[in-house]
Amino acid sequence: MQRILVVEDEPIIAQAVADRLAAEGFEVRTVADGPAAVAAFGEYRPDLVVLDLMLPGFDGLEVCRRIQAERPVPVLMLTARDDETDLIVGLAVGADDYLTKPFSMRELTARVRALLRRVEHAAALAAVPARDVLRLGPLEIDRAARRVAVDGALVHLTPTEYDLLDCLARTPGAVLTRAVLLEEVWDWADGAGTRVVDSHIKALRRKLGANLIRTVHSVGYALEAGS
Repeated sequence: MQRILVVEDEPIIAQAVADRLAAEGFEVRTVADGPAAVAAFGEYRPDLVVLDLMLPGFDGLEVCRRIQAERPVPVLMLTARDDETDLIVGLAVGADDYLTKPFSMRELTARVRALLRRVEHAAALAAVPARDVLRLGPLEIDRAARRVAVDGALVHLTPTEYDLLDCLARTPGAVLTRAVLLEEVWDWADGAGTRVVDSHIKALRRKLGANLIRTVHSVGYALEAGS
């Protein structure tokens, strides 16, 4: 049974999330503040963390920094604010995805399952000894190891950032729509929530360089084959 740590200081929301995840077959533990979240992470060793942004003690960004430094784990961040700066910072410190309150429990469980599937897929690829290395200009992607380097320097990407980059790299130079990226990377078939794609693209550009990913206005994105 996969373990999920829910970090949420609003008791009604925390209980609703925990009940729904438990009904979906997950083992769930809840905590209500930043210090308790870090302590529970080390003790409980969850497979995924559902993490509220605004918390007593210290906020979700600091929680995310500390737990990712201890052990990489997929993080779904919850925020009551629709502030792009907060979301970008959250992605930069290691969150893989986010939901803005209010959200549906159906969407929450879909996001959780999609994140866990990507972790399982990454583990399966890491077990393959053969190397599949793609080089595009200064960019090098080692698919078996899920490692990325720019000009020879390793770049730390979250699992979601890596999957997004790998999706673009499969067809370098080709423009992929946001709807296609949502379906391929996030496993969302309805094409909703395109802002999450834009936020992760911004995070990738900060880490890889602004010129590697091209924006096609009102359409989508392409990885520059000749960069």
